[in-house]
Amino acid sequence: MTTPRDPGNDLSGKPPVVDLATWQAARDELLVREKAHTHEGDAIAAARRRLPMVEFDGSVEVVGPDGPVPFLDLFQGRDELVVYKHMWYDDTPHQGQCEGCTTTAWHVKDAVYLNARGVSYAVLTTGRWDEVASFVGFMGYTQPWYSVRDVDGPAGGEMGHLTAFLREGDRVFLTYSTTGRGNEPVNGSLSLLDMTPYGRGEAWEDHPGGRRTAGGTHEGHPAAGPAVDHEACWYWRSDADGVATWGPTSRPVPQWTRPGATPVETLGRHGHHH
Repeated sequence: MTTPRDPGNDLSGKPPVVDLATWQAARDELLVREKAHTHEGDAIAAARRRLPMVEFDGSVEVVGPDGPVPFLDLFQGRDELVVYKHMWYDDTPHQGQCEGCTTTAWHVKDAVYLNARGVSYAVLTTGRWDEVASFVGFMGYTQPWYSVRDVDGPAGGEMGHLTAFLREGDRVFLTYSTTGRGNEPVNGSLSLLDMTPYGRGEAWEDHPGGRRTAGGTHEGHPAAGPAVDHEACWYWRSDADGVATWGPTSRPVPQWTRPGATPVETLGRHGHHH
């Protein structure tokens, strides 16, 4: 795959060039703000740990590779559990699944450090298990997946959320849930892009005048007009050449590294950007 856009020598709006001492002074000034941001994040996390919790029936069944099991099993004997709720489109080929959810799930290859802290991790989705199992095999995911089809929240319910649970013996509690940009902590690529001079390349970002943004390029996107330029993470879906697109031969970017990921397959009725 190529990069979504080869910048060549077109570094429009690039940062000004200064000597090291001048750069260090500017860097030190920004560090004050960064530390304040970190401290505020710590305070928010402290408040998050003080949220109340909701008890629900931990015996509710979800479906995994061994068939129906109680939700309690997802804890794997540990006291805490984090799940990502992956959106699902029925009767859709692998390349038609959600590019954002695919990317989020892709960033958790294993949970050994969570496990060491007494926290288990799983991915839940509303797909039928046979379709889910095929997709998990195609993607090569190693974390546990379960179908919560027709299961009410908080075990099931609305997808696209990161959710935390606590158990005490056989009692299970919902402690926290977030969605949208709240899911970003899973995706380390976004944090790294935020450190680069051109950032995520999104049109919604505050860039210096003339600074290049990649977000205005939307080959094959079904929408049109200003909303297109504000589409978040447009580069998460591409064609075989790495060009960002929601056209008939596109798929979530991580899927191009999977076996049998050829560009000739069609997306089907759900194979557009969601």
